[in-house]
Amino acid sequence: MKRTTLGTTGFDIAPIVFGGNVLGWTTNEAESFRVLDAFIDHGFDTIDTADVYSAWADGHSGGESETVLGKWFAARPGMRDKVKLFTKVGSDMGGPGEKGLSEAWITKAVEKSLARMQVETIDLYFSHWPDPSVSHEETLGAYDALLKAGKIRAIGASNYDAALLTAALKASEEAGLPSYQVVQPEYNLFDRSGFEGPLQDLCIEKNIGVVTYFSLAAGFLTGKYRSASDLEGRKRAGMVEKYMTERGMRLLDALEEVASAHGAKPAEVSLAWLMAQKGVSAPIASATSVSQVESFAKAAALELSCEDLARLTDAGA
Repeated sequence: MKRTTLGTTGFDIAPIVFGGNVLGWTTNEAESFRVLDAFIDHGFDTIDTADVYSAWADGHSGGESETVLGKWFAARPGMRDKVKLFTKVGSDMGGPGEKGLSEAWITKAVEKSLARMQVETIDLYFSHWPDPSVSHEETLGAYDALLKAGKIRAIGASNYDAALLTAALKASEEAGLPSYQVVQPEYNLFDRSGFEGPLQDLCIEKNIGVVTYFSLAAGFLTGKYRSASDLEGRKRAGMVEKYMTERGMRLLDALEEVASAHGAKPAEVSLAWLMAQKGVSAPIASATSVSQVESFAKAAALELSCEDLARLTDAGA
């Protein structure tokens, strides 16, 4: 399997990152273990989660995904050494002061994440959302202390646009603090504006790694949702509705056309398109079954032609 260098982190990773938002949410603990085992068995090695996953679900308060990962690591001696582990801080965890990017909260939140995941170090720690109430210097200073303590190995920023990332990089340079080495934007064949343009150019110029989230548009780009009836009873229905447009249908038609030519699935083609985009290190994609992990392996091996890429790019423009 081809591998990719993740910016300046020094990490060499497989080309698809597992999206841990489903762990303990749409996938129970036992099935999560099976899916994670299959992911590693297929040659992948990187998992992304966040402290807040899956606080949006009824009866959940956040930390469910990290907790499942912790139990998986505990049940699989030696597995931690095989995995690059990403998590995030900054989303609202519900308690007083338990959100944002202040030094006080980051210092507490990292300990909570480490405990839930039953690990000593986080490979890549992301600022989940911008926090305009806190200076870049305070946030980066907190990360500096964690890097020096060995609690994290690299830092990234999720949902930062080019202007905000530029300001953060400037603050790093001027204050002699660590700089963001990876960004995590929302990016897929349908949602393009959050990455293409200034942010993409900046990441290429500065050699900043890029791992994309919502890489399959909440499952829309798998091709299984084409009408309102397809969404009935689905936990992701609210996320998928926005894609049910004329452009969305045109994009699904193009995906199915290219997939048919390659004997592939629309999801595999969608991921292969992302992997071919300039500046993208690896897409993040979630799986709730072993068969979906097998599909990831096919996507990683899929080579799209220039004509295929242009057909898809034009359809989603």
